[in-house]
Order: sequence, then C-alpha cells, then structure tokens
Amino acid sequence: MPVTYEQLMKIQALDQPYSYTERDTMLYAVAIGMGRDPFDQQELDYVYERRGTLRAVPSQAVTVARHNLIFDVGMVVEKMLHGEQKLTLHRTFPVAAEMLADHKIVEVYDKGADKGSMIEVISKIRLTDGTPLFDLYNLYFARGDGGIGGPPRQQRAPHAMPQRAPDMVRATQTERGQALLYRLTGDRNVIHADPDIARQMGFKQPILHGSCTLAIACREVLAGVCKYDNTRMKTLGTRFTSVVFPGERIETDIWVDGNMVSFRCRVPERSAVVLDHGECEITAL
Repeated sequence: MPVTYEQLMKIQALDQPYSYTERDTMLYAVAIGMGRDPFDQQELDYVYERRGTLRAVPSQAVTVARHNLIFDVGMVVEKMLHGEQKLTLHRTFPVAAEMLADHKIVEVYDKGADKGSMIEVISKIRLTDGTPLFDLYNLYFARGDGGIGGPPRQQRAPHAMPQRAPDMVRATQTERGQALLYRLTGDRNVIHADPDIARQMGFKQPILHGSCTLAIACREVLAGVCKYDNTRMKTLGTRFTSVVFPGERIETDIWVDGNMVSFRCRVPERSAVVLDHGECEITAL
C-alpha cells in the first residue's frame, strides 16, 4: 500500500549513535578539493594532521549523521529529489567526535496525486555528553508520492539574494573522478558512480553529489571571506537547483553583507545555476 501522511508523521529515530575520526575529516577535505596545492599552508591545515592545527570544513557536518528515515517506508525513492538543506552549527565543528542524533519528519506537504509531496526532516545532533553540536534541516521532493494526504504546500520564502553584482566570483575546477572520491565520505548512491544507471535515470553520465557542490561553495566562502577560519561559520544553507557533472567548472558568486554571506553556484559552460539562494551566517572578525 502507498505510504500515508499519518504514517510519515509518526516516523522518527531517536538517540542514534554516530562517530567519525580525524581520517574521515581529512578524506572529506581532500574529496571537496582542499589540498590540491600541497604547498598552500592554509589548506594544509585541513588535510594534514601533524602540524597540530588540523581543522574541519564546516559542511562536513551534513555527512556524519546520515539517516534512512524516508527511504525505507515504501516511497518511490528513485523519483525523490533533494530540494533544500540548511546546517546550523552550535559550536565549531570538531575534527573527530562521538555523537547522538534525533531525526524526525516535521511536516509533509501534499502537492497532489500527480505532483508529489514535500517532506521536511529535522536532525538534531549532540555530543555524547549532551553538548549540542548542530541541527540539520532537509527538504525532499517525493515526485512519485503525491495524493497521500496532509496540508497543501505553502512555499517557504527562500533566502533573498542581493540584486547587485557579486562582491567576488571564485572558480572551482571539479575533477572527472571527484564523485568516486566523494562517495567514500558516506553517500554511495549508485547514480554517482555507475554510468549505466545514470543513463537510465536520464543523465549522460554519473552526477556529482549535491552535498559535494554545497561543500565546494562552503570551501569558497571559507577561503574567500573567512580567510580559512572555520570557527566563523555559523549557518550554511541552499536550494539544489540543478546537477553538476564531474569535470565541470563551477563559479561561485559571493555577496557579503555584514554577518550574512549570500552565494550562488553556476556551471557557466551550460549557463546552469546549480545552487541558488545560498546563505552563510558568519561571525565578525
């Protein structure tokens, strides 16, 4: 039987244990492009542990407490899209940690039988001693699961983007094999690795993870605005608007307005906006 609104609203997973190590932190940094210049002293602090200054890229938080909350309940997973994501850090993201997480579906908005549903999931992660670490909001578009009941979708207003020219534009050349490396951080969805399955899903080749594109944006804000000081990032959010194919060049438009940084990611060769309404709250120097 198709899943119902009432069933979805009862789904939660509490006190789920997770952990990650310094090795995971360095692998993540390499997978998003840190350390491509091994003589860059600031990037070396994210990929090399023996200088006593190892740091974690804040966006790594989205990878360390993954859940299958909405993927094991009979929904049409192959038609599901990741629509939005927002990370809120309660403290500087550590280079290694043991954690507990509470995951919960907080709302489902039914768009109609032929239009799918929007599912909002909140994850609250704390250290094992109870110290709050971060919250993670995810919005999923279940294109194959409309007509399941629940309230109609009231479109959330996205982060308002500045109307002026960007204050800076930073370019990132992705690698052809980058999705194969990034999947080792935990997301092994076959669409990022298997050419045959990617073509079956309508893509010319495997696609880069959306969370990797967000990490690239995080890296560019971290480098261009925060001068590699990871302690300054407090929030990071975006809407996923299109795919990136490994090997493409991404340009990140960045606007700085006090403590709020706005960003948008584009693939100029295809005139494609791949992340939009990006927001990153930072602390002042």
